[in-house]
Amino acid sequence: MMGGWAEFVAALAVFLLSHVIPVRPPVRPWLVARLGARGFGIAYSLFSIAVLGWLILAAARAPYVEVIPPLPALRWVPILIMLPVCLLAVAGLRAVNPLSFGGLGRGVFDPTRPGILALSRHPLLLALALWSGAHLLANGSLAHVILFGLFAGFAVMGMALIDRRKRRELGADWARLAAGTARLSPRGLPALLAPRVLWPAALLYLALLLAHAPVIGVSPLP
Repeated sequence: MMGGWAEFVAALAVFLLSHVIPVRPPVRPWLVARLGARGFGIAYSLFSIAVLGWLILAAARAPYVEVIPPLPALRWVPILIMLPVCLLAVAGLRAVNPLSFGGLGRGVFDPTRPGILALSRHPLLLALALWSGAHLLANGSLAHVILFGLFAGFAVMGMALIDRRKRRELGADWARLAAGTARLSPRGLPALLAPRVLWPAALLYLALLLAHAPVIGVSPLP
């Protein structure tokens, strides 16, 4: 039994350590000094995605222990939720975001036009929370409950932790930059429907739908 769980435990440990060590002083300043703030953000995002992919595959290969019975209706939940997840992910990655991580947009953030940050300062974490909750309901094995429950908790707690860290780092600038933003608010919903977000998100949704079975080994369709 332990042999069957070894890969999942190892992947989970690497995932947790990868989200603790690189952002701690003095590691983060050392990496930023060598890669630049933008380079660090890109490298950290790519590394996190790779570790996340490994963890998802390891959970699928772990021994099956049922926690939530597989109800057919629950298989529709990820299908429906993944479109807003893709919208949030694309909007978050394209944004200029000094208040969280993952914003790869160029330029200077304009607090009077916060865009997706009016909906959430942490669009990628919000996407992660929705993705996790939807997949937890549809995948009720012990490994998946641990995996997606951890992700959901990580996303929700991460919003508060990043807000606290950014307040400390930005000092007096925090109030000015965050004035038109929110941790969660419907005010920024129109930003999800901008063509520069909508079309890439639709393509991402389709790509994930088509790649799910060959990559994960399970069809996402009910």
